[in-house]
Amino acid sequence: MKLILASSSPRRAEILRDAGISFSVLSSAIDETPIPGETPQQHVQRLADAKGELVAARAVGPSLIISADTVVVLDGQILGKPRSTEEGRHMLELFSGRTHSVVTGVTVLRLPEMQRRQFVETTLVHFSKLSSQEISRYLATAEPYDKAGAYAIQGRAGRYIPRIEGCYYNVVGLPLARLILTLHQLGWSEESEPL
Repeated sequence: MKLILASSSPRRAEILRDAGISFSVLSSAIDETPIPGETPQQHVQRLADAKGELVAARAVGPSLIISADTVVVLDGQILGKPRSTEEGRHMLELFSGRTHSVVTGVTVLRLPEMQRRQFVETTLVHFSKLSSQEISRYLATAEPYDKAGAYAIQGRAGRYIPRIEGCYYNVVGLPLARLILTLHQLGWSEESEPL
């Protein structure tokens, strides 16, 4: 049974590769606009479902399709990828000295049966107090601009994050341990993976 990652995210692919998991990629571009009244948890689960179903329609043969969506949440508001330096600065100023949540919805579909497993993982991220100069230096790198919340914990922003509560890989974009458990529930075996 082959694994298919329904995402073009290089970070999600890297998490799976570093864990020694073989997979292929089929990207799934969808409209990610939140629906009014939708909670962050409902939002990420809806998008993970939609991405998985889109790829399931194109997949051939017995497969497990992994789809996910991750958002950064502060004070109940979803913060997406910054569209400008000013927006990135605003996000980092909001995080400075505070704790926010990273929420990932995951859907795994087993084909051809269309068995479905879903879960939402939340990690709390504690940011140090950031000076204006630190924010400016960070924004001068390319790192913040394709990341939800304008930062990458696995990159330069890691120096500003003294601790997290929950799964580190969730902050990067894919809660690995819980995903592996879900894959096992759907019949995937690590014994079939190359060493």
